[in-house]
Amino acid sequence: MSASAVVMGLGGVACLFAPDEILRATHGGGSPIVLQLLGALLFAFAMVNWTAKDSLIGGIYGRPVAIGNLTHFTIGAISIVKLAAAGALPRAAWIVAIVYVLFAVAFARVFFTSPVSQQTAG
Repeated sequence: MSASAVVMGLGGVACLFAPDEILRATHGGGSPIVLQLLGALLFAFAMVNWTAKDSLIGGIYGRPVAIGNLTHFTIGAISIVKLAAAGALPRAAWIVAIVYVLFAVAFARVFFTSPVSQQTAG
């Protein structure tokens, strides 16, 4: 949870304060306001993850946090890999794609396994 909070928080801050530079680097068109809204969303999601980092994620109360993260990272991974494979993004996008795939796999594990079995396994 802490790692995903930091990653999303950094991405959010970058989108909030450097949208023009990100659009130039990714050869993206459009308005910087869209990236700033994305930054606000990422930063807000980072805050949710940060405040939930000490909670039992995957349990009945932490399940919404787990499914939100799983959905975000899975759809993000698919989208970034698709665009990077098509050559529509710079090569550095593969780093972002790998990070998203790793988080998608981690949150799938959290979501689809019982938190009780993880605690007793240690």
